[in-house]
Amino acid sequence: MLNKLLFKNQDRKQLVIAMIGAFMGITFLITSIHYLIKVNEFGEGADILGPNTIMVQKKVSNSSSLKLTRTDFSPEELQKIKSEPFIRDVKPVISNNFDVSFQTDDPLVPYFRSDVFIQTVDQEFLDVKNINWKWKEGDKFVPIIMPREFLVMLNTFMSASGIPQVSDDLAKDIKFKFKLSNDDNTKKEYVDARIIGFTNEVSSLLVPGSFMKYGNALFSDGKEQKITQIMISGEESEFGLVEELLIKRGLESKNAQMVVGRLKSMVGTLFLVVLGISVIAVFVSGLVLIQYMQLLMSRNAYEVRTLLRIGYHPHEIIRKFFINFVKIFGIVASLGLFTFFIFKYFLDSMFETGGLYIDKEITLGSIGALILAYALFTIASYRTAKKGIFKEF
Repeated sequence: MLNKLLFKNQDRKQLVIAMIGAFMGITFLITSIHYLIKVNEFGEGADILGPNTIMVQKKVSNSSSLKLTRTDFSPEELQKIKSEPFIRDVKPVISNNFDVSFQTDDPLVPYFRSDVFIQTVDQEFLDVKNINWKWKEGDKFVPIIMPREFLVMLNTFMSASGIPQVSDDLAKDIKFKFKLSNDDNTKKEYVDARIIGFTNEVSSLLVPGSFMKYGNALFSDGKEQKITQIMISGEESEFGLVEELLIKRGLESKNAQMVVGRLKSMVGTLFLVVLGISVIAVFVSGLVLIQYMQLLMSRNAYEVRTLLRIGYHPHEIIRKFFINFVKIFGIVASLGLFTFFIFKYFLDSMFETGGLYIDKEITLGSIGALILAYALFTIASYRTAKKGIFKEF
């Protein structure tokens, strides 16, 4: 009876418009936040490099071949690149200044040996946080990250030898050994090594910085250490600026790194735009609903005053308005969440067809955004109802 009295003067048209706006805003809000998170996660864990990180070097030109221009980086060049606002950090990639060979040292695997090139990268640029990426003199083995192409070469050798090929997990169990030596091989040392991960982005064996310092200190010929490659970490959704910087400075990177970075930046920017529009839509539709509540209370001012005079407590009338509009927003939020799951089904299929394999689990951020929007509307509804009723008290 009380509901019929208080809500008899509703303008259904305005209410429907506000509900449609809130429904569309919530649907796109959840969708944009979910895929923005998933796109930023894309590629993480699939390789050893951290997110938005590329390894670059200077392009080799005819003048470089004739030694008219340098292909190494000076400290001043690194500082200039790092000073760009869209660059998070820049660090040099350190290479060996001594001879290194890599060989199997396992009775279950045939003997294999190859001269190799080793490098070390600052741990901040590597996604090896859950792995013991440390070494000190006296440790049982050196942890290494192997280029996947090296494993392919090893499997090719084993296949040609009539021995079964090894998977990533089996390769991590094989015992290997480094031979470190100086130029004339008068000084040498053998150090055990184990594979802890693989990468498609780096063409050399990666070792901890402490091991590189150890080798360079004991076996190098004293030549100046030249920095020919660097690691660049760019800001999210600004990879286009990073790419412009590479072109401007005559730098290059692996095409796969560029494609992934460009794709993440482009799709991430798109979803940021959708997210911004969605936030505005949810805010405006919520504001319309609040204004509609104020208008409804204004139209029913006589009924509210009458109810107060005959003994109804203000909080009881406040609760009626509050619950009514919270239910309306709850229905809209539920429909938006249901529609999001429908969108997600088709979008996941579309991304998969396009070769973008995104994790299909629901993100906590998208659900959290829905809960936050509902909580904010609940608070605003209660305060509006309280202010409107006590105005008539």
